[in-house]
Amino acid sequence: MDLGLHGKVAVVTGGSEGIGKAAGASMAAEGADVVIAARRPDVLDAAAAEIRAVSNHRVLALPTDIMDSEQVNNLIETTMSEFGRIDILVNNAGTSAGGPFLSVDDEGWQHDLDLKLYGAIRTSRLALPIMREQGGGRIINVTNLGAKAPGAASVPTSVSRAAGVALTKAMSKEFAADNVLVNTVCIGLIKSGQHETRFRAMRETNPDLTLDQFYADMGERVPLGRVGEGAEAGDVIAFLASERASYLTGIAVNIDGGSSPVV
Repeated sequence: MDLGLHGKVAVVTGGSEGIGKAAGASMAAEGADVVIAARRPDVLDAAAAEIRAVSNHRVLALPTDIMDSEQVNNLIETTMSEFGRIDILVNNAGTSAGGPFLSVDDEGWQHDLDLKLYGAIRTSRLALPIMREQGGGRIINVTNLGAKAPGAASVPTSVSRAAGVALTKAMSKEFAADNVLVNTVCIGLIKSGQHETRFRAMRETNPDLTLDQFYADMGERVPLGRVGEGAEAGDVIAFLASERASYLTGIAVNIDGGSSPVV
């Protein structure tokens, strides 16, 4: 199936690892030019090289801290200077931060909201006028299952992600007339750099633990019996970014192997 991404330009924040890198690779494989943004230049350059290896299309790596408005401005301005358009924005930057409500201080709340919610606001606020002038575009906000069904000791992430779902719905209503479609994917257990950081920490007390066993143990909590691959999330994001999803806006798609208690 041709997704109609040839000639499109996609910007992916949090694009150096995991779902962001996978989304960039999926869209590049379908014909899009891709700009990936993240904070660590070395990891970002390695990700760009991996994406180029599966695509003949341009991949630009731009070190960016989305909590810094000037750096976000530079990301959008450089993309426009290099490519002259922005058709797709994937707001993926963010980490998982969950703990008991009484353990999270003001700084923890502010940092999480600044990174996840305001990060998406900053990029979208700059990309939307460009998309509107072009006659359309796609924005995909990456959130998680806690946005729909928060559990105990899941703050601040569950709250910031719920705000991301609300932001998605509000923008989808406001910009539908401009043919800018805005959706979110609610992520469950997907292989990522964050999980591998946790694996390395566990290896300090359990040196015999392998990464395969680590993921196999995690997968026991998933109805499908395994942890998802980054490419499985990346392909869904590429579809939502495509012409094949031209009648989908304001929706929240679970990518979770059946884990969520709500649809």
